[in-house]
Amino acid sequence: MKNIKNKNIVILGPTSSGKTGMAVKLAYDFDGEIISADSRQVYRGMDIGTGKDLKEYSFEILKNNKKQPVKISYHLIDVVNPTEVFDLASFVKSAKSAIKDISDQGKQPIIAGGTGLYTQALVDDYKLSEIKPDESLRAELEDLDASGVYARLESINSEFAQNLNDSEKNNKRRLIRYVEIESDKINGNVWQKNVDRRKDFLLIGISCPQAVLNERIGQRLLARIEKEGMIEEVKRLHERDGISWQRLQSFGLEYKYVSLYLQSELDYDKMLVDLAQAIRKFSKRQMTWYRRWEKQGALIHWVENYEEAKNIIVEYLENKKS
Repeated sequence: MKNIKNKNIVILGPTSSGKTGMAVKLAYDFDGEIISADSRQVYRGMDIGTGKDLKEYSFEILKNNKKQPVKISYHLIDVVNPTEVFDLASFVKSAKSAIKDISDQGKQPIIAGGTGLYTQALVDDYKLSEIKPDESLRAELEDLDASGVYARLESINSEFAQNLNDSEKNNKRRLIRYVEIESDKINGNVWQKNVDRRKDFLLIGISCPQAVLNERIGQRLLARIEKEGMIEEVKRLHERDGISWQRLQSFGLEYKYVSLYLQSELDYDKMLVDLAQAIRKFSKRQMTWYRRWEKQGALIHWVENYEEAKNIIVEYLENKKS
């Protein structure tokens, strides 16, 4: 199916809901390419902990009684090293460029990921760069460490602050920029949004009971730790790639808790229990973000399976032809 200009599909949902699998199937059925909207999948070498599931992008189909390989193209995965900065503004700029490249090829852009802030910033077209630097505020914040700047941001907009990823929460420069932007909103300005641009995006949310998610989270965590080599991945990032423990812990969740285990600050069993609990809390925060976005006017079509999503997309694209 040919791509219709300015019609983009977004697959969102909490961790372990099956976003990658659904996005890959849709990319095959609608001749699309996938753009990751995950704040950690941009980093090279961080594969298991971020759930890149790259094997899912390659599969075989039976055609004319012969097996034929299929490879779905993806974007914004493995684009920077873990030592480099890749923030919200970097994502929006890169995602827009990827959407244009995919559309120019006549293919269907499919954005998939669980970082609600990144997805909303892209869909609502946040104009972050239009807020000018506040030199007096920067001077005031300069004497604070990252945790101090984060506390300041949380006092201004706690919901926004709590939905930052752990890397952003520990990046002082980035936090100062967010304090500038949020302070500007208090002064009567807002991040400029182009909510009319939402019509260019179809938002599909994967609905899954929290109890089911919790079970999947536990099963997936055990698989990553005991079968896929999550601990070895973190050890390699530190020992071979030279990523500091502090930097690894800043990425949160798997990288934080496995790093603490490797430094003997947590024993194995406590690492598993605490990490599973942290991931489950994270999945709830993801849903909180999406519900908040809906209250702001975003239309998210919640589905329970692939066929429901496919039918909504077919209708959406057909309506846009007329």
